[in-house]
Amino acid sequence: MRSPLSAIHWLAWRDPRRRAATLLRFAEVEADGGRDLVRAAEVTRDPLLRRLFLKHALDEQRHADLFRGRGVALIRGLPDGGDGGPQARWLTPGERGLDDLRVEDEGDAALLAFLHLSEKQAARDFAGYAAVLGADEATRAVFEKVLHDETFHMTYTHRQLRRVAPERAATRIWTARLRRFWKAYLRLASGLAGLAGTVILTLQFFLILPPFALLARRAARKETPGWTPVAPARNGSLEREY
Repeated sequence: MRSPLSAIHWLAWRDPRRRAATLLRFAEVEADGGRDLVRAAEVTRDPLLRRLFLKHALDEQRHADLFRGRGVALIRGLPDGGDGGPQARWLTPGERGLDDLRVEDEGDAALLAFLHLSEKQAARDFAGYAAVLGADEATRAVFEKVLHDETFHMTYTHRQLRRVAPERAATRIWTARLRRFWKAYLRLASGLAGLAGTVILTLQFFLILPPFALLARRAARKETPGWTPVAPARNGSLEREY
């Protein structure tokens, strides 16, 4: 059964130039996530988590290299000019790095819960993207390689969360889900506010300014141009004055 998002994914990925720009954006997100995971490995006191976080970071860097390499290969086969458009910004993988958390301020359980949900969403997204890339076997192969790692990341984070916080694992996941939902709401609200501001300014420019410009033009036409003529004085008055 095809996902309801398949048509949207197909539209987003069908243009080669947009596809290349989106892959390059994915590379940035994966690289950011890898750097954050290195930091997580530095601050944790759990030796097992330290090893797993470092392995996870290496996987993210490898994903960044895969996405970047495929994006560059697509760009080299395209005419010059143009970019990927806004889709390259909103079609980012579900993990989005760890930008929603300050690694230094979070405990191991909160971090594992956040990572679990992020990797789960990323795996779902990548599976959907791969499903609509049948005409681009090279890009589909990249997603399949990355998807294999994302499945492992999703599994180990959940297993380690149950080890670190056995009695509160479900609560931690729900808390992380609510935080992700709130962050997504703030991003959406910010985007809608910017869009509403643009629409209001556009309406003001086309609906309010023209009548004022028309009134100003009519007022300017009513004014007498040039100097106002002065009536000449009579000779008798000039003789008496001088």
